[in-house]
Amino acid sequence: MTEQRSSYDDEISLVDLAAILVRRWKAMAIIFAVVVLAAFAYVLTLTPTYSYVSVYEVAEQAPVGEGNTERALESAGTVIAKAQSLAVAPVTRELLQQSGLESLPFAVDLTTPEDTQLVKITSQASEANSALVEKMHSALLDNIASNQQALVDRQRTSLENRLESLQASLAAAEQSTSSGAADLLASYTEQIAMTKDRLGLLKDGRVAQTAVQSLEKTGTSRTLIMALALVLGGMLSVMGVFLLQFAGLVCSSLKEQES
Repeated sequence: MTEQRSSYDDEISLVDLAAILVRRWKAMAIIFAVVVLAAFAYVLTLTPTYSYVSVYEVAEQAPVGEGNTERALESAGTVIAKAQSLAVAPVTRELLQQSGLESLPFAVDLTTPEDTQLVKITSQASEANSALVEKMHSALLDNIASNQQALVDRQRTSLENRLESLQASLAAAEQSTSSGAADLLASYTEQIAMTKDRLGLLKDGRVAQTAVQSLEKTGTSRTLIMALALVLGGMLSVMGVFLLQFAGLVCSSLKEQES
């Protein structure tokens, strides 16, 4: 019976819990206010950030091989890998020297949207740093465009040289009186037509946009932060009251033991 009565004494009913909350409502209010005010102060210090996006369309050529629909002279993934390995670091160092900063106040991400041959450069930054973002993106785009143009020029020169060679061979075949001259004429004519098609389909890379600012702000909104603060403040205020009650009971128990 003694053990059963002791277990009953240790139990706390919902009424007891409600009574604790009512008695310590001031503590609840203080904890809640501290959490909400801290969140509000944090929100006031937040600097609005935007997304800045640059897009580059890679150079194109005629599909190589039968059944091949890939037209990129160099895949967007390869362009990104080369830019990340060879361009990002030097461009960053040069920009830091020009601006006198120790580090850039934004990151630079290079990606390619799925099922496209576009190179997308993205940065999250405040409007105060928009000019710096534009310089960074422009420098990367210039580097990418320069490398792409070199590839296009080499491909165009190669096709033009091949076309000249084929035309010279065709002229020689037209003067030939051999039995196989007709077959050579047909073959050279077909190859010349294919080479001209490839020259016509060779397309330079193009900068589609440079550091275009998003219409909407990025990051967690201030409204969401305050909503979370209200929920967190309510939870912490209840937990804090019970912790205070527990600490008070412990102190009372220790005083009784000492007396």
